[in-house]
Amino acid sequence: MISGRTRLQGKVRVNGSKNASLPILAASILSPGQSVIKDVPRLQDITTMGDVLSSLGARVFRDGPDITVDTTNIYSVEVEEALMRRMRASNLVLGPLVGRFREAKISQPGGCNIGSRPMNLHLKGLRALGVEINEEFGYISARAGRLTGAEIQLDFPSVGATENIMMAAVYAGGVTVIRNAAREPEVVDLQNFLNCLGARITGAGTDIIRIEGVRELHPAVHQVIPDRIEAGTYMIAAAITGGDLTIVNVIPEHLRALMAKLAEAGAEIETGDDYVRVRGPQRLQAVDVKTMPYPGFPTDLQPQMMALLTLAEGTGIITETIFENRFKHVSELRRMGAEIKVEGQTAIIKGKKKLSGAPVEASDLRAGAALVLAGMAAENGTIVEGVEHIDRGYERIEQKYNALGARITRIRS
Repeated sequence: MISGRTRLQGKVRVNGSKNASLPILAASILSPGQSVIKDVPRLQDITTMGDVLSSLGARVFRDGPDITVDTTNIYSVEVEEALMRRMRASNLVLGPLVGRFREAKISQPGGCNIGSRPMNLHLKGLRALGVEINEEFGYISARAGRLTGAEIQLDFPSVGATENIMMAAVYAGGVTVIRNAAREPEVVDLQNFLNCLGARITGAGTDIIRIEGVRELHPAVHQVIPDRIEAGTYMIAAAITGGDLTIVNVIPEHLRALMAKLAEAGAEIETGDDYVRVRGPQRLQAVDVKTMPYPGFPTDLQPQMMALLTLAEGTGIITETIFENRFKHVSELRRMGAEIKVEGQTAIIKGKKKLSGAPVEASDLRAGAALVLAGMAAENGTIVEGVEHIDRGYERIEQKYNALGARITRIRS
């Protein structure tokens, strides 16, 4: 339950990145022994990945913000279907299981229903390394006698496929080159962790990644990068509420696309080595946004940006190029009085002077965040249902925003 018309002010620290932590936790499978991952957020998706690793025989335990994974005695290479259905990123254990044990069995993964995210690019890359893949009855079985380095050209710069191939290729004989690789900061962080384990990988952050196979790895300690999507959500929250927020523990370079659009919309942006300060204007101005792979505008900030544009002066256009089903928040924003027209993968948003609080429901993680932001800026009160989606990606969201001046109460029915 959100009381509207609040102006956010103050300083807030961003957690470690969820989307970096998940593949790094999966990559711990590659090296027998205890690896320590530092600054891992307390999120449902992280808990699910811990459950996946535990189901394989790993020992997973948390000490404050840090997680230790002991993969010495992994005894299974099969992930239960129930666990796979809880989170899409469960598929990230496929590459490291094949890399270390030469076999794996997973079901088709679940997660937010925001569009088609097939495994074909993951499997194409693994086949190029010499992995035999069988798909039947909703399961993917992978087996390899030996892994051999290969030249792999991705049809699309998929983050998950890039990460899975990197992890499998660490133990492949010779050299593997991934072309048209994803350039996201989370891929760079995975490369850094793998290299701490003893891998030889270069090129992450560019569209060509080179992996020189090694015979053995060792455990490591690694600090996860800050969560650029959580940081971006705070930045949009400051702008939509006309607030003044200083967001610390960020890497400003990861947020350039969003900063450009917020500045264009009238917000004042100030950056330092590890912080971004955002001051919202009295009235936002409409802008056009097109989601793109990094370093373009992130699809994970598209719903939050749409919430902002509902209150901007003029007409803004959002074009979603990553996921074909990522406009489910449109109908809920309309319930709050937003004027949005959808034509295919394009949303046309005619800004209004105010939104009205209403009962709405989160259909997925980032849509839920968008509704929370809209609720803080709207007149009257808003009730957001489906907060289990929000908990997958934002730690203690109501407590962190309340510390900045929001009035959010969690109600357990």
